Amino acid sequence: MTAKIYFASNKLGDIEDHQLQLMLDRFHLGKLISSEKTAHGVMGQTMFVTSSAGEFVLKGNPIFQGQFKEEKFFVEHLDKRTNVAVPAPYLIDESDDIFGWSYSLMPRLPGTHLNAPQLQASLHAEDKKEIAQLLAATLVELHSWKVEQYGEFNPDNHLVRPFEGSYKTWLYNTVRYWLDDAKKYSVITGKDMEWVEDVLASSAAAFDELHSPCFVMGDFKPENFLLQQNTDGWQVSGVFDFTTSYFGDGVADLPRMTELYVENGEEELARQFLTVYFDGSDTKEAFMERFKVHMLHRRILVWGCAKATNQVTWDKDLSFSRWAEGFMESAARLLL
Repeated sequence: MTAKIYFASNKLGDIEDHQLQLMLDRFHLGKLISSEKTAHGVMGQTMFVTSSAGEFVLKGNPIFQGQFKEEKFFVEHLDKRTNVAVPAPYLIDESDDIFGWSYSLMPRLPGTHLNAPQLQASLHAEDKKEIAQLLAATLVELHSWKVEQYGEFNPDNHLVRPFEGSYKTWLYNTVRYWLDDAKKYSVITGKDMEWVEDVLASSAAAFDELHSPCFVMGDFKPENFLLQQNTDGWQVSGVFDFTTSYFGDGVADLPRMTELYVENGEEELARQFLTVYFDGSDTKEAFMERFKVHMLHRRILVWGCAKATNQVTWDKDLSFSRWAEGFMESAARLLL
């Protein structure tokens, strides 16, 4: 279930102070001081809670059965295996007697989101360069968690469930699934389909020969990490939201930040981000071929979502293949 992509979630709804106090009492976390819904929360699934014992994040009304068990698994292992700051300890209450649904509670991490307007207004060119390099180094650290097989966490037995067939089979079928889904909201021509299959075929050998499964966050974007500046420079002060994490090819975590930089006209920052990651990665073989497929996957998701919600920001007459190919070629040139 981990690797599935969700475009909506269950909302917390109205929560009263006495319910929050009951939650705090259950974990012996002091008296309630204040609470507020998060501005960057997981689609309405989180809120900040401050008590006499500290600041916390409540995450409730799970999207799927076992969501919080999965996140706890990833948080605890990343906390032990890497130097990346994650919200540990990650507490879970599986009962529904307080809110009507199960929930998790974790410490609120310090820092600011990269896309916060106040932070963006204060950043100089050197700050942005340092942050781009720092984000790449953070991914290298996250991906240092290696496992023996590709797959997703199974909350029923706390083991890694292998993907059916091979990692390439799962990845390619996922790409095709979302391309078929995009047909519901847009025109995907036979030529588009052929182009996608050509991209997949040209990279098939790269994935057949890839035998280094590692942790993949699955959603590395500004909403899911925090930054803080100290006397030594910038640091990533927190990474969170592991609802879509799994074990696969770490390169899959690169497209979100790459496209953000490119679409903002910051290609040099994208180059810094990709270069630092490549230099730090211990799996450099066929890097370009793998990157193209993961970028294709991301482009399909962007296209399908924009078409479904009528939020297209590009020339509506462009075919999918022409639109995606132009962006992918631009992104690939950053690695040359």
